[in-house]
Amino acid sequence: MSLPTPSKGPLEDVRHISLSYNTADSQASALRLVLSLFPDWEHTEGKVEFIRFTDGITNTLLKAVKKRPGYTEEQIDNEAVLLRAYGKGTEVLIDRERETTSHSLLSKNNLAPPLLARFQNGLLYRFIRGHVCKPEDLTRETVWRGVAKRLGQWHAVLPIVSAGQTAAVENRDGELPLSLSASKTSAQNPATLEAVNAITPGKATPNMWTVMQKWIFALPIATEAEIRRKDTLQKELERTVKDLGDTPGLGKDGLIFGHCDLLSGNVIIQHSADGNSAADGVESVSFIDYEYATPAPAAFDIANHFSEWAGFDCDFTVLPTRSQRRGFLHEYLQSYNHHLSQQPTNNSEVQRLFNEVDLFRGVPGFYWGIWALIQATISQIDFDYAAYAEIRLGEYWAWRDEVDGTRREEGREMPLRERRWAQEE
Repeated sequence: MSLPTPSKGPLEDVRHISLSYNTADSQASALRLVLSLFPDWEHTEGKVEFIRFTDGITNTLLKAVKKRPGYTEEQIDNEAVLLRAYGKGTEVLIDRERETTSHSLLSKNNLAPPLLARFQNGLLYRFIRGHVCKPEDLTRETVWRGVAKRLGQWHAVLPIVSAGQTAAVENRDGELPLSLSASKTSAQNPATLEAVNAITPGKATPNMWTVMQKWIFALPIATEAEIRRKDTLQKELERTVKDLGDTPGLGKDGLIFGHCDLLSGNVIIQHSADGNSAADGVESVSFIDYEYATPAPAAFDIANHFSEWAGFDCDFTVLPTRSQRRGFLHEYLQSYNHHLSQQPTNNSEVQRLFNEVDLFRGVPGFYWGIWALIQATISQIDFDYAAYAEIRLGEYWAWRDEVDGTRREEGREMPLRERRWAQEE
């Protein structure tokens, strides 16, 4: 299959500002970036102010507003800008060029706010007016139905296609390859791109599995314990790919364009002009932050979102029950089928996806456990990544013990997370 070449690529569409954000000089460096984007803000009446958001544990996120005299809060928000500066060392975890491509593509399909500019270590994009969710919001039915509806749209309107060994997103401009910085990845990582991609032979890359492979290759090996841990995680990745990598799922070759980081802080509840929400019992929501967006099984993206109901505190008592998961998946499939102009959702379709999500329930713990092990070595943010890694990897081991029968054979009590997952109501 040949790839149509657009007249202008997504990265060329986005303005680049040759400045950086500096945490040690936050106010001044942020102001320079915003004024480079909007020079008139410097010479017109009204102060430029910055509001720091603290929900994330990877990046710095600032909201820049121009306090024009006489403007309402809504008018000020309508021209507000978000500045997101990458966490130090996170290029080991995140392909920043692919993130920019994803954001630009989603924006063109009205699934993301307009991307205004890139700078040396971050992005500037429009602010979405609304309520940033907390973990407890995700458990409200009006919210989870809204998330399901929006996620079904996400997975439907940007199908993944294969152009040889390269994953591409099919959209109205043709097919857009996603592996834009492959050569950079190869040069920076002692593991070659070929070794990363070998985890899923025959599947277009990048994908969620190759992301985990890249992360495992980046794990520290300074001690014997670290070497043993890396070897164990490598074997478990290969085992999991063997078990789940060929799950039929939705989309071509079982892959959709996944968000892969639908935690509460990345879900925005939007209100209508009259301030109301929850039309027909469903909140209107949007998703933000696309740094982990990549081709993935739909069951993984959904299972990952369910795991985020527990929040960073990992409160497993609030994870969705079986009945809540069925309701979510019914709403999701209705949206997915609607946007693909397919037949209405039936119960067997819901049950099939329910079973696939159940199969993937332990994989998010593995994914974020590896991520946290790397963050523990590079991040300057005040968060106990090492402890978080153990909790998340513990989810994976508990799932493994349940699936292969080890827990029952040894007469151990079922862990809380697995008990909650098995609960009907």
